[in-house]
Amino acid sequence: MTDTRAHVFVSGKVQGVFYRATTREEARKRDVDGWVKNLADGRVEAVFEGPEDAVAEMVEWCHEGSDRARVEDVEVEYGEPAGFDSFDIRR
Repeated sequence: MTDTRAHVFVSGKVQGVFYRATTREEARKRDVDGWVKNLADGRVEAVFEGPEDAVAEMVEWCHEGSDRARVEDVEVEYGEPAGFDSFDIRR
């Protein structure tokens, strides 16, 4: 299976609801690398890199998010992996 990259933007009530921390937990469970961060406009941005099926699971997970999140929209762009070797929360 080849590796892929998904760059996602999640909108809704996704800040202050443990979205980033839960995203990191879920990504690490699936051995997906990349990062997640809050944006000034209230959205969350994330990059997932890894096996296609694991990345697809993370994109799907983004539609639900953490228990307290209320996701309204998820935009996804696919591309070539940049080669991250961990999953981090960016400030």
